[in-house]
Amino acid sequence: MTAFLLLGVFSVCVAIGTPIGTSMCLASICTLFTTGMGFAMVPYNYYASLSKFLLLAIPFFILAGNIMEKANISEKLINFAQSFVGHIKGGLGMVCVIVACFFAAISGSGPATVAALGSIVIPAMIAVGYKPGDASALMATAGGIGIIIPPSISFVVYTSLVGISTGTQFMAGVVPGLVMGAALVAASLWVTRKSDLKRLTKASAKVRALAFKDAFWGLMMPVIILGGIYGGIFTPTEAAAVAAVYGLFVGVCIYRTLRARELLAVVIDSGRQAGAIMWNMGNAGLMAWVMSVSGISATITHFLESVVNGHTLVFLLIANILVLIAGCFIDGNSIMYIFVPIFMPIATALGVDLYHLGVVLVMNVAIGQVTPPVGCNLFVACGIGGIQVADIVRPVVPYIIASAIALLIVTLVPGVSTLLPALLG
Repeated sequence: MTAFLLLGVFSVCVAIGTPIGTSMCLASICTLFTTGMGFAMVPYNYYASLSKFLLLAIPFFILAGNIMEKANISEKLINFAQSFVGHIKGGLGMVCVIVACFFAAISGSGPATVAALGSIVIPAMIAVGYKPGDASALMATAGGIGIIIPPSISFVVYTSLVGISTGTQFMAGVVPGLVMGAALVAASLWVTRKSDLKRLTKASAKVRALAFKDAFWGLMMPVIILGGIYGGIFTPTEAAAVAAVYGLFVGVCIYRTLRARELLAVVIDSGRQAGAIMWNMGNAGLMAWVMSVSGISATITHFLESVVNGHTLVFLLIANILVLIAGCFIDGNSIMYIFVPIFMPIATALGVDLYHLGVVLVMNVAIGQVTPPVGCNLFVACGIGGIQVADIVRPVVPYIIASAIALLIVTLVPGVSTLLPALLG
C-alpha cells in the first residue's frame, strides 16, 4: 500500500507538470503523513543527502563550465576540430561529436554541453545541408557524453553514495565515453549518407596549427583537472575549484573575452543551476529514505535477486532496462539516489565491479537525457535549433539506437570500463 501511495502521488504530480524534485518531495511528504511515520527525519535526511564534501565539486564544475562557455572556448574548440575533419562529407557531424567529447572534459553536464556548443554547431550544420531536426538530434545526443567523459557530475553523485574513489570512477568513464562518441559518429554518417551536404575547404597545416594555438588553453583544462586528480595533487572537489579559477584566468587574462559584469551573471546562473540540482538531490534522498524505511527498497531488491538468480548478465540487463525507463521521467542524479541503494546489495553479492556498474548507470542516464518526455537535452537543442520537440523525436531515434549499442558493448565487456583504471591505478 505504501509503495502504491508513494509512486502514485509521484506519478500524478509528474503527469500534471510538477517539477521532478517537487514531485518527489510531495510524494514523500504525503506518504509520511498518511502512514504516520512523522516528519522528524525530514530535515535530517536533507542534511545527510547534501552535506558531503565531495558534492561541493558540483557547483564548482558548473561554474567552471559556464566560465569557459562565456570565454568562447566552445567556439575555439569547434574551429580546432573543424580544421581537421570539416572537409569530409558529414564532417560537421563529426565535429559536433568530437567537440562534445572535448567540452565534456570541462563541463561535466549534458545540458551545459548542448547549450555551449549547440548555438554554434547547429546553425553551422544547417548551413551545409543538415536538416534542423537531424542537427539538433545529434547535438542533443552528443551532449550526453558530457556526463560520461570526466569530470562528470553524475559520477560525483554515484561515488558519494557508493563510497568509492571518484578519481578511479572518472578514469573508468573515459573509454566508454569515446565508444559512445564513435557510435554517434557512425550513426551520423549513416543518417546523412544520401544527403547532399556541402564540404568545407580543407584546412592547410598552417591553419590547423593556428587553430590548435587558439584552442590550446581550453584543451589544457581537462589535462589540469584529470592530471591533478590522477597525479594525487588534489581531490576531485579541489580539482573543480582549480578548474573554476583556471577558467577565470583564461577568460580574463588570456582570451580577454570575460568582463566583470558578465562574471556576476555567470556566478548567479551557476548558483541557480547548482541550486536546482541540489533541490532534486535532497528530495531524491528523502524519497529513497522513505522507500528504505517503509521496506519498498528491500522488497524490490529481494524481487530482483529472485529474478536474477545469481546471473550477473541478467542483473546488468535488468538494471539497464529499469534505468532507461526511469530516465524518461526522472533526472539522472535523482535516479542515482533511488536506484543505487537497490542495486548495490545485488551487485556486491554477484561480484560486479562497482566502477563498471557506475559507468553502466551513467550511460543509461546519458541516453535518458534524450528520451521524451523529460529529455532535458532535447529541450535545450530544440530551443537552439528553433524547432518543436515533435520535430526531433524521429530524427533522434538512430542516435538513441547507436548509444544503446555502445551501452550494450560496455555492459557485456566490463574491460571497457575497468581497463584504464587497471592500467593507471
